[in-house]
Amino acid sequence: MTLSKSQFEKLEQARPVIDSLIKITHLQVVAASREHADRLIREAERHTASARIICTTDLEGAYSLLYAGARKALTALLEIQGLRPTATGGHVVIYETLYAQLESPMERLISSFNRMRRNRNSREYPSVGKEELSIEVVREDLEKSEEIIMRAKVLLDELPIF
Repeated sequence: MTLSKSQFEKLEQARPVIDSLIKITHLQVVAASREHADRLIREAERHTASARIICTTDLEGAYSLLYAGARKALTALLEIQGLRPTATGGHVVIYETLYAQLESPMERLISSFNRMRRNRNSREYPSVGKEELSIEVVREDLEKSEEIIMRAKVLLDELPIF
């Protein structure tokens, strides 16, 4: 897969968004590292494989793992560009950065990641009376997490250093 002209243009159009995230210390510029990006992908694959194994017996644990898998795969896309989320930016900056940079079909998956992020947060810090997680939601988001990882692996070879 080679990025199209419009995809490269979207990367460039996102530069002001990324510059502002760097300025407010939600992102930091680091040395781009294929080795670290590959490590994050391997971890993401292990997390989703583990989530698949336990998804019928531990819904919350499986959800945390599938979310971590998606997050690490998307973080690998930042790492290959020489970008890293900071504690100030948290996980939401992963969404903000990649949503600004990438177009369909990744836009759809990145929006799914943001929904998973909110869902995971509500599970980690539940309110009284919060509806329990269903096996259907876990399985659906597990598939999305696996798709995010698959597409991220391809994009690692495509994205330029920021």
